[in-house]
Amino acid sequence: MEGDVIEYRIDRGGGVPAYVQIVEQTERALRMGTLRVGDKLPTAREVVAATAINPNTVLRAYRDMEQAGLVELRRGLGTFVTRSLARPGAEDDSPLRADLTAWTARARAAGLERADILALVTATLDAYDNEQDRQQHPGRPGAEEEDA
Repeated sequence: MEGDVIEYRIDRGGGVPAYVQIVEQTERALRMGTLRVGDKLPTAREVVAATAINPNTVLRAYRDMEQAGLVELRRGLGTFVTRSLARPGAEDDSPLRADLTAWTARARAAGLERADILALVTATLDAYDNEQDRQQHPGRPGAEEEDA
C-alpha cells in the first residue's frame, strides 16, 4: 500500500463491526492530522488484502464516510479525504501529544492495560465535563447526570 497514509487494523474479537472500525480509525487519523484533505485512502482491494475482510464491508465504511462528508469517492481514481477533523494540539509533534505519550508510558509501566487506560481517560473526561457543566450552570438540577 505504498503511498497510503493509513493502514486499517481489524479487531475480530472486540465485538465492533469491521466497517465501524474502519470509520473510527479514519476519524482518529483525521483528528490526529495523520490524514489530511486530499489524501487518498487505500482501495477496497488493498484493505481486503491487508485485513481479510469482505469487500462490501470496506465499501460500506467508505459510503458511510462519504455520507458524513469526510471523503469523496471518485470513480476510477479512488477515495479522497475532503474534510479534516484535526484540532490544534492533536498533531504528532504537539506538546500535548508529547505529554500524553509520557503519561501513557507511565500508565503502562504501572501495569495498566489498554482497556484500563481507556477507562481511566473516559472517566476523567466525564468528571471534567460534569465539573465544567456545574460551573457554567450553577444550581441547574441534574447537570451532573446529563452525560451519564
